[in-house]
Parts: sequence; structure tokens; C-alpha cells
Amino acid sequence: MHKQSFRGLLWTLALIGLTVDVSSKYVVFHWLYNEGRGGEYVVIPGMFEFLAQFTPEEDAGDDILSSLRTLSGRHLPRVNHGALFGFAGSTGSIANTVFAVISALAAVAIIYWSTLPTTVRDLPLSASLGLILGGTLGNLFDRVVFNGVRDFIHWHFKDQFDWPVFNIADCCLVCGAFLLLVQAYWQTGAAEGEAAEEASTAISKVA
Repeated sequence: MHKQSFRGLLWTLALIGLTVDVSSKYVVFHWLYNEGRGGEYVVIPGMFEFLAQFTPEEDAGDDILSSLRTLSGRHLPRVNHGALFGFAGSTGSIANTVFAVISALAAVAIIYWSTLPTTVRDLPLSASLGLILGGTLGNLFDRVVFNGVRDFIHWHFKDQFDWPVFNIADCCLVCGAFLLLVQAYWQTGAAEGEAAEEASTAISKVA
């Protein structure tokens, strides 16, 4: 019996995540460029804003990626060299290289995973992997082009709460990872339930 494949869903989510992430970064950083000084746009006063920060450095325009780096303006954006939500970001270019390699390996692993019949027939797994792949590729694009990740979404609450600045790719990664955890918990519970049912049946037969 032929089972439905969700490979299309996986790749659709990955492409949407990648496209929305990269385009939103370019749009926001261009919108708030302000001649390289950067700026912010308050969405919810005291809680939520779009934030674009730039360095005093201008792109030299001497390599093939310069055109991609200057779409939002000549000044280079301030980037996160580390991982999700700024983790290990203070270690600079070394951290960016390490996380770029990890991201590339993760993307290759997910692409391989997507070729397995057991994966593409699993709706929740395909959805979670699609989101993770989209987020991974979005931040990998930044690591290759900008030597770090552009972040612009800022949640905070006055002086009591200040979440690290993040982006759409981070949202995709967190949502995908959450779906994986839910699925793992659900499958573990189902397996335990089946085992308990089998044990109960065996005991009843013996009795």
C-alpha cells in the first residue's frame, strides 16, 4: 500500500523559512540604515521593536560577496558571531567559522535524512526538519556572507526583562526543535503504552 510522502512539505517549509529570514534581514537593515547609524522601530512601546545596528566599517568592495553585503548600505551590519540568541558571540570570527561548519554539516545531515522513506512519511518529523533546515540555511547564509548573523527582533520589558536580539531563522530553529521534542515525547509515551498493553495481555493469558 502506497503511503503519503511529506517531502514536499519539508522542502516548502525550508525554502519559505530561508526566503523569509534572508529577505526580512535585508529589508529591516535597509529600512533602518540611517546613513550607517542604524536605528529602531518600536512595534509595542516598552516591549517589542525592530533594531538594526551597524559598525563604522564600510565594505571594501573587493570580493565576490561584496554586492550581497551592501544591499542594505555601505556600512557593515553588527553581527552575532556565536550561536542562537548570542551564545558564544564574544569569541569573534573563530566562533563564526565553527558554527558555520556545524550548520553546514547539520544541513547536509537533514538533507540526507529527508531522503529516507521513514522520514518523508512522517508528517510531524518532516515539518520539524523543514523548519530546522530553513533556519539553519538562513543563518548559514549570513555566516558566509557577513561573517556573522544579523539579528533585529528585540523583546524586552523595561528594565526587568531583556531577551537577546534574534531573527526569523532563530524562530524556525526553535519551533522545529520544539516539534521534535514533542514528537519524541509523544512516541515515547505511545511506545510505553503499547508495551504496557502487551504486558497486561500476556499476564492475563498466564492468569
